[in-house]
Amino acid sequence: MLDIKFIRENKALVAKNTANRLAKVDLDRLFDLDEKRRELQSEIQALRSTRNQASKSKPTDKEIAAMRKVGDTIAKLEDKDNKLNEEFRNLLLAVPNLTHPDVVVSADENDNPVLETVGKIPKFNFEPKDHLELAEKLDLIDLERGAKVSGAKFYYLKNELALLSLALNRYTLDLAIKKGFVPLLTPDLAKTSIVEGLGFNPRGESSQIYRLENSDLALIGTAEITLGGYHADEVIDLSRGAIKYVGLSHCFRTEAGAYSKFSKGIFRVHQFEKLELFVYCRPEDSEKMHREMLELEKEIFSSLGIPFRVIDHSTADLGTPAYRTFDLEAWLPGKPNAAGGNGDWAEITSVSNCTDYQSRALNIKYLDADGDRKLVHTLNGTANPGPRALIAILENFQTKDGNIEIPKKLRPYLPFKAIKR
Repeated sequence: MLDIKFIRENKALVAKNTANRLAKVDLDRLFDLDEKRRELQSEIQALRSTRNQASKSKPTDKEIAAMRKVGDTIAKLEDKDNKLNEEFRNLLLAVPNLTHPDVVVSADENDNPVLETVGKIPKFNFEPKDHLELAEKLDLIDLERGAKVSGAKFYYLKNELALLSLALNRYTLDLAIKKGFVPLLTPDLAKTSIVEGLGFNPRGESSQIYRLENSDLALIGTAEITLGGYHADEVIDLSRGAIKYVGLSHCFRTEAGAYSKFSKGIFRVHQFEKLELFVYCRPEDSEKMHREMLELEKEIFSSLGIPFRVIDHSTADLGTPAYRTFDLEAWLPGKPNAAGGNGDWAEITSVSNCTDYQSRALNIKYLDADGDRKLVHTLNGTANPGPRALIAILENFQTKDGNIEIPKKLRPYLPFKAIKR
């Protein structure tokens, strides 16, 4: 979240940034609540001071009765304060982060500049199939039984594709470890306070988060949540440089509001496995770390031989906590395009610099050179997106006879060089 003092002192800047980000936040209500809660807290503090002063001497019966009334008044005001604070915090959490000056301002979430394209789009001497047709013929995915057991948009990975999924995790994990990332297997559940602190909305119809009934827990949509909550309420040691984690978790998403988006096969599902990168660093290092994480993502997918392009999110497409976000979009030969044919780009990874937006909400600090406590900067990115990486391999490495060649970098992790029947 942003600092309310900063928001009060920079109302015009925050209002413009909120509008650019297409965020629906009632800033007038936020300011009104802020004023009311400060007035209320001053009133409560004055009453507490009065009560404390009275307790320093032996009170008379009349003074005891008066202090009981003061105590009752304090209790009522505290109850009112708690309700105001809840609404205030919810509004404050909805105010988006500030935006990097190089980010394009746009009201169109698809208006994202392409920074570079890596790799060559494959040219087939046959009509390429999409991943679902390939997988069904090779007995690699079972959507029908996934729906029977768990519901629509659940699935089973089978045979070589199950092994390929594990190989992808191990390959990307090895690359991340070489870059200094500490591996973690994270919980799949997190407290809603952690989820909210990281900038995810666990409530409302548009929420992507599954909440557990009668608890304060939610299923995570990404290990960003569990990795970001790892150091909540801590003062961490950054004297030797950034702290870097790579976490493997299951991810659960409701996909609310995704009915109009491409979702064939396993492209958009309710559960999947993903490897996530997460970094805690000093503010002066976060832009450099952002670029380093992007380079690692590029290394992973270029080494696999998957064509991709790098995009820079415009203001309309930035998530609430992000200061700046880069995506890798892979070329998927089987994905329908706007021209009515097949072959299009699709997001496979993202990497975001969230500055101190998340650390302020979760109270994560470090000691600077003078020994003062300062908020850390946090960054997150995708190492292995799971199903979408599998889709990219199936579609880009297919052969005329419907088989799948395995990228050379993954072959040491597998007992086969191709998937065929």
